[in-house]
Amino acid sequence: MKILDKLVMWFVGVLFIFSGLVKLNDPMGTAIKMEEYFEVFATDIWSVFHYLVPYAMLVGLFVVILEVILGVALLINYQMKITAWVLLLLIVFFTFLTFYSAQFDKVTDCGCFGDAIPLTPWQSFSKDIVLLMLTLYIFYRKKYLKPALKMVAGSSVIGLTLFLSILLAYFAIEHLPPIDFRPYKVGADINAAMKPSADYIYKYIMQKDGKTFEFDTYPSDEGFEFVEMLLLNPEAEPKITDYNVWNDEGDYTSESLTGAKLLILFHDVNHARVNRIAEISQLASETTDTLESWALTANNEADYENFRHEYQFALPYFYVDGTVIKAMVRANPGLILLKDGVVLGKWHNNDIPTKEQIEKLIKDHS
Repeated sequence: MKILDKLVMWFVGVLFIFSGLVKLNDPMGTAIKMEEYFEVFATDIWSVFHYLVPYAMLVGLFVVILEVILGVALLINYQMKITAWVLLLLIVFFTFLTFYSAQFDKVTDCGCFGDAIPLTPWQSFSKDIVLLMLTLYIFYRKKYLKPALKMVAGSSVIGLTLFLSILLAYFAIEHLPPIDFRPYKVGADINAAMKPSADYIYKYIMQKDGKTFEFDTYPSDEGFEFVEMLLLNPEAEPKITDYNVWNDEGDYTSESLTGAKLLILFHDVNHARVNRIAEISQLASETTDTLESWALTANNEADYENFRHEYQFALPYFYVDGTVIKAMVRANPGLILLKDGVVLGKWHNNDIPTKEQIEKLIKDHS
């Protein structure tokens, strides 16, 4: 029984730590997912959830830091009566979220493991059912689980875990996620990511005379009735399907992925950090001989025009879908350096590069 206890505790503990750290790596991504849930619940359950949307970041950070702390607490058997209760309540909450998403097709990716391991709604729910069973076992065995450390040492470990979790979250918010799991990460080729990585392989389900048949190619016999076509290699699908750049004059998607471009991305100019706008403008001015600088925004024309006139931000600007901009860079504003569609660099507005850094990255890629 002791061996089973350790296996269960370590499995659940490590999984919670991994899940929490992946989301702490990208607090803005966690906040976006929380906003999705709040909007869905506000529509389907109770309008009060709408008022939680502005606090999505804080709520998300509380939950994921709690995940990490619970994971560490399980590894050292810390305060198991309290830990088991909190763990049970949290996993019941997660199970409800994933079931609701799967059953009613509301949130297509629960964000359980951030962007590191995307799961379908039913995969997420199945995972939570397994965790719920293991948590019930821990809850039943809690009085038999002796602490691995003395109270002072255990409390110190939990305190250190809390401090390091907050530190990681702060770094990711004030700079960029230490590990970028998005398809726009440094080194990614956006042009290539917008195309299938291999030829699609299909299976065709047909019926004839009441019998079901499977074919690798569509049958030429007209006696077969089509039932279903299944894609056998979905991993070959494009990683990027929604990247589009445009303005009132037309589509500029291809041009944005041609030559050297410094893209300054604004999720929302009404909530952007403006203390570094002058520095960004200066960088764009200094690098005119090396590249083109474009501003990309999810705002409407009126809002962006007011912004650019107020801050004298004289760069050509284009529109991009708001969800895409947030996926491209987790900063408002953020900067991306492209060379023929390849991401050479990404920066938070707290880490604006120098002209020399930009030129070196372009030269090294040539």
